[in-house]
Amino acid sequence: MNRPDLNSGIASGRVRDRMIERIREQGIRDPDVLQVMAEVPRHLFVDAALSSRAYEDTALPIGHGQTISQPYVVARMAELAAAGSRLRKQMKVLEIGTGCGYAAAVYARLFGEVLSVERLRPLHERARQNLRSLRLANLHLIHGDGRDGLPAEAPFDAIVAAAATAEVPAAWSEQLAADGRIVVPLGDISQHLAVLNRDDNGRLVRTLAEAVRFVPLRAGVQ
Repeated sequence: MNRPDLNSGIASGRVRDRMIERIREQGIRDPDVLQVMAEVPRHLFVDAALSSRAYEDTALPIGHGQTISQPYVVARMAELAAAGSRLRKQMKVLEIGTGCGYAAAVYARLFGEVLSVERLRPLHERARQNLRSLRLANLHLIHGDGRDGLPAEAPFDAIVAAAATAEVPAAWSEQLAADGRIVVPLGDISQHLAVLNRDDNGRLVRTLAEAVRFVPLRAGVQ
């Protein structure tokens, strides 16, 4: 797959700066998240035919009925997962739904260790190819059923899902650290980003954020 030259206009700092300014205007305030969003080359994760739109704040198709999330949504989910923590470089994060690998690259620059699960092997392989040049040693890609989480790697300080579900799988709750949080699109026809934190009794308490639209969480691998 042909990619735009890193020195071309689409990859220029000016183009990325405009994207960052747009997501800042939409409410992203975390300076670490803004910095990381400016660093990750989004054009590496889209088809060459769509490269001219790589830094627009919009979702773009990546095949197999999936999309690369719009930059604002990736930034917002990263911000919610970080939740003001000063120990981000010590956080272990599980991503459900690697897709093309863009969000995984953002999380890997923000957090200490990131494990990302993708159920569709073609997307898993595509993400691996997309990420190779970035050399993110703290990012690990797994082909598997994200509904099951990764019990052998638990506990996780944050679990971030790129697919919507009406109910959070029990495995995620079981694999969440005591003070961890889950960021997930909740709902079916109507979806909202939700953050789930444990209360003093160990129950998950949800806080709803803005409306979003994600593909549904599916079981099994292909």
